[in-house]
Amino acid sequence: MKQSPPPTLSRLPERAPPDAAQLAMLDAYLDLLIRWNSRINLVADAAPDVLRQRHILDCLQLAALVPPGSEPIADLGAGAGLPGLVLAIATGRPTHLVESDRRKAAFLTEAAARLDLKGVKVHPTRIEDATLPPIAIVTARALAPLDRLLPHAARLLETGGIAIFPKGRTAEAELAATRPAWTCQVERFASQTDREATIFRLSDIRHASPEA
Repeated sequence: MKQSPPPTLSRLPERAPPDAAQLAMLDAYLDLLIRWNSRINLVADAAPDVLRQRHILDCLQLAALVPPGSEPIADLGAGAGLPGLVLAIATGRPTHLVESDRRKAAFLTEAAARLDLKGVKVHPTRIEDATLPPIAIVTARALAPLDRLLPHAARLLETGGIAIFPKGRTAEAELAATRPAWTCQVERFASQTDREATIFRLSDIRHASPEA
């Protein structure tokens, strides 16, 4: 059987770079991440240049997919705050960080306080148990396959909300595995930091109706 060509990836929309205040906050966040990482292993590689490129810049590019507005973001399995804290800095939106690991939740709480991110709220609980307001944007990075993320997104998103999920080389296989149980509108964007990565922006996420 002839294989279908891979889907075309769009370029990320243009977005103004972080201003001086945002850059200072990102630097302060990086310092906190390095200090805490020696204690609770937030990320695998703590070299500053790796953290900046592989993690912070990788997450910062997601801000280009956030539409204008002030409705809240939710980062599921927030871990070290990637991408939740980075998006909170870049967009200024209220941001809910859901993280069941109490040590990681403690880091998120301290980071939000030290960075004076008053719109950030940490939820130290399982995603299934999180009680959040209607969410405009759900995101998660390196947390779970799409077939496990879509039920959470469908539950938490307000009408018209979107999910932004960065994925690696298995992106299309993960998307295929969600069907036929789930339907959604799919936009694909090429990552600027990883040639093998795809960033999904998903909307109208619905559990598929059973066949008659």
